[in-house]
Amino acid sequence: MSDDESAIRRLLADYCHLLDDGRFDEWIVLFDEDVVFIVMGNRLRGRDEVRSFIEPTQQEDDRGRHILSEPVIEVDGDTALVATDYVFVSRANTILSTGRYLDVMRRAPDRWRFASREIVFSGEPPLGVDG
Repeated sequence: MSDDESAIRRLLADYCHLLDDGRFDEWIVLFDEDVVFIVMGNRLRGRDEVRSFIEPTQQEDDRGRHILSEPVIEVDGDTALVATDYVFVSRANTILSTGRYLDVMRRAPDRWRFASREIVFSGEPPLGVDG
């Protein structure tokens, strides 16, 4: 496994762990300043919009665990296309959501970051970042 693939896998794990632990200040810097984030038909742009939408849905009583599959990673220079299946499990150990993360990641001086993320729930078609 390449250093880039290891760093990308770490970014995916950090996303889940920080979100599941409610560490939003650390979580939001995993994204580029101008990130595009698509979830539930919403097209969010920039860190402020992403955090304003996600943080209220992940308060302590709402948090569970994000479980990831092995990602499919295609690195091309300073950009990577990554597809990762996920399961979100509630505190009561009930599966609340399944789907796929479709990510574009960019290499930054200190780490890889999300340039875009689309969360595609199982059975739904992707909308596309440019749609």
